[in-house]
Amino acid sequence: PAKAPVLLGHHFSSIAGAGPINGPIQAAIFGWVPVLLWIVIGGIFFGAVQDFSALFASIRHKGKSLGEVIEENISYKSKVCFTVFAWLVLILVVAAFADIVAGTFAGFTANTDGEMVKNAANGSVAMASMLFIPLAVGFGFLNRKNVNLGVSTIVGVLLLALCIFVGLKSPIYFSKTAWLVVIFIYIFIASVAPVWILLQPRDYLNSFLLYFMMIAAAIGIFFTNPNVQLKAFTGWNIGGQTLFPFLFITVACGAVSGFHSLIGSGTTSKQLNSEKDAKMIGYGSMLIECVLAVIALIAVGYLTSDGAYAEIGTPPVVFATAISTFFANMGMGDMAVTTMKTIILLAISAFALTSLDTATRLG
Repeated sequence: PAKAPVLLGHHFSSIAGAGPINGPIQAAIFGWVPVLLWIVIGGIFFGAVQDFSALFASIRHKGKSLGEVIEENISYKSKVCFTVFAWLVLILVVAAFADIVAGTFAGFTANTDGEMVKNAANGSVAMASMLFIPLAVGFGFLNRKNVNLGVSTIVGVLLLALCIFVGLKSPIYFSKTAWLVVIFIYIFIASVAPVWILLQPRDYLNSFLLYFMMIAAAIGIFFTNPNVQLKAFTGWNIGGQTLFPFLFITVACGAVSGFHSLIGSGTTSKQLNSEKDAKMIGYGSMLIECVLAVIALIAVGYLTSDGAYAEIGTPPVVFATAISTFFANMGMGDMAVTTMKTIILLAISAFALTSLDTATRLG
């Protein structure tokens, strides 16, 4: 059994990933009104309800995963159909997130002339992420010894900051292919080791990175009051992509995602200490994710008028660029802005990695 704040961190980190950032930014081609409505209505009335329901259904079936719950209440054939489908989806999730993480770790990227050059930001993210792993293991053992959670959290967050500092000062440079090998070795170990050793403490400590990123983004938004260029509504059919179903497929993790139900019943329910914690963890985590999705929508709305972000970079780069620009507009120096951008990219890659190791375990 895990303390509620620790399990909230694990669950939130696992469901978030890059989804609530990528989805709204990709869907912004339809304008900010439909995206915002789907995030708010979808998150409150569909996503959070589904997450909480899946978690609670598992609790009331002795912590069994969804496949077992389906077998008990419907039939064995239904269980087989569901678990085969879920497994195939998880393979896609693992492939997609491994590519995302390896891309953010890649020490060599192509410049405008097509030449491969060192990427210091990626190297810093990679170094800090690797340092997180032994830190998480140490935190896991402290938790196991029933050390006061407040004390261990303060120490853990300070060491987390130290990892980021070392990463900024000492980037490491491996190719994307090399990182893919390292990532697959890591997720294999993380998926079979006891959850309290690595998965749970890593996700908990990583959650503070995301909380920091969201708070920093909120400060930037409220203090600079950015002018959103994005049109309220751009049309029902944009470049061959129709509002239905494109919007509702793209904004999944920010509104409703079946992947969340696999996490709730697959890992979270087995660590729950009390049924009373289920609402805060199952329902609350989704609401926090909705806030992150809205921030991502503001970010792309600030930088583009039509949602076309390709010239700026990938959705995580769009997000990091917008938030760091808010801090630049607040009068921060170049060093502070660069550091903020690196930390945001680090947070995004860290959450992609937590979703990746959880997905592997679920598979």
